[in-house]
Amino acid sequence: MTQFADLADLALRFAINVVAMAVLIFGLYYRRHGDRTLVTTAAMFNIFAFAVLGKLASVEFGLAAGFGLFAILALFSLRSVQIGRIEIAYFFGAVAIAVICSIEGSPTANIIAISGLTLLSVYVIDHPALMRGTRVVTVTLDEVDPDLLSDPVALQNHIGQRLGIRVISFKIVSLNLVKKFAVIDVVFKLPFGTNSTRAYDDPHLSRAEI
Repeated sequence: MTQFADLADLALRFAINVVAMAVLIFGLYYRRHGDRTLVTTAAMFNIFAFAVLGKLASVEFGLAAGFGLFAILALFSLRSVQIGRIEIAYFFGAVAIAVICSIEGSPTANIIAISGLTLLSVYVIDHPALMRGTRVVTVTLDEVDPDLLSDPVALQNHIGQRLGIRVISFKIVSLNLVKKFAVIDVVFKLPFGTNSTRAYDDPHLSRAEI
């Protein structure tokens, strides 16, 4: 009877984990950012993390050690792929939900409350209406002009003119003088009176070449 109760508790915690992960990854991230590859990766990593951590808990393996193990694995699996900071946050969120739900002996109400409050916070923090006036785009300068690189104001104006946007600030991510190109993160202002920002949220517009 105890074994049946343990299995029922495990199944309930797994169900809560899947629902919370689906809301985070599919309901929030995919609808707002649309990266199908990261959606699949984060969802699978969440399920695998829950499975292994659930098993480790049953053999009295330290939870901190298990969480550290998956943090290291996450870094190794992502270190060769350039992903954005918002993607890292959502990926970590998927792993965190798995850890929260896999803790054996935690009251169900406590797990639901923590997961619910976490999802609500993410919904508010990453809502397009919260910071609807600005967006970030990564641009690639296919030709590096030394004069532009030495004059930040001229470079800012050049990017704004080429893309037809009002550039607020920018940061040079990488510079290759051999192949003569530069990758730059640009923060720009949306046109005045723009009610819908979906055109600027298209994942295919996250990179541009000029």
